[in-house]
Amino acid sequence: MDIPAPISSSSNRFFDRFRSYIRTRGLAYRTEKTYCLWVRRFILFNQYQSPTQLHSGDIAPFLTYLATDRQCAVNTQKTALNALVFLFREFLRQEIPDLNFHRASKTRKLPTVLSVEEVSLILAQLNGHYRLLVQLMYGSGLRVMEAARLRVKDVDLANQALWVQEAKGGRARRTLLPKRLISALERQKACVVEQHADDRAAGYGSVYLPNALATKYPNAPFETAWQYLFPAEGLSRDPRSGIQRRHHIGEQRIQRAVKRASRETGIAKKISCHTFRHSFATELLRQGTDLRAIQELLGHQSLETTQIYTHVVGVHERGVTSPVDSL
Repeated sequence: MDIPAPISSSSNRFFDRFRSYIRTRGLAYRTEKTYCLWVRRFILFNQYQSPTQLHSGDIAPFLTYLATDRQCAVNTQKTALNALVFLFREFLRQEIPDLNFHRASKTRKLPTVLSVEEVSLILAQLNGHYRLLVQLMYGSGLRVMEAARLRVKDVDLANQALWVQEAKGGRARRTLLPKRLISALERQKACVVEQHADDRAAGYGSVYLPNALATKYPNAPFETAWQYLFPAEGLSRDPRSGIQRRHHIGEQRIQRAVKRASRETGIAKKISCHTFRHSFATELLRQGTDLRAIQELLGHQSLETTQIYTHVVGVHERGVTSPVDSL
């Protein structure tokens, strides 16, 4: 579950204080878990016995170890660096010296993409809400996390738009809502309304709201508009409040369904949920969509991130042919 557990205000444990500080800075729960993971690895690497032993001079050897001994990827090393800089500079208020470390080798890895025909084959192996979720990832460029966390109010059928509110980095955006999915989305919303009515009749019916919205709008957790578009099959206990409520479908369930469907097709590619997002961007590029527009639809902060797809679109699609084809 992606809801942070409560932290006792009286706790003096190091990681409780660190996590509390992260939350006061408004960072995402995923960031909190990632930073804690890397700080733990840093502590184990240096064999610290007490928080008083934490020293910023030990950052560089740890980052070098990740690159040389663990042969980690560039982004992995960057994530570890970000976590440790946050720990020392922000939380411990320690000066960080010039960091001279061995950097992970940067290799350009192109994303796996699917053709329209291959996507159709995978969709044929899926049913119900799993099929609709994959259609949204491919048709709207959603991450699996964004698709799972969609709420009823995020589907704007009147304007044929999809509002991605709980996005990576907290950057909300508007993206495409495929006309072909309108009927399926209307049916899904009807199922949610019926399920929510049953939950309310059973004495439940509230949903988790982020950023203290439930305090500001106490009736909102019970409103249909705030319910998840793809709710979980059963109720679960909120670790912070102890309230029994229905959360959204688990991301791992979607990932497993995609893996099963991909195996059934026999497509010889490494396919994940993110492959559909890559395929969305590549297909738009093939159609001649402006790169800036694709950047906006994907929610990329930098255009450089979006430019990777220009290397995915084949040279034959730019009018270049092989000499052997002329023989």
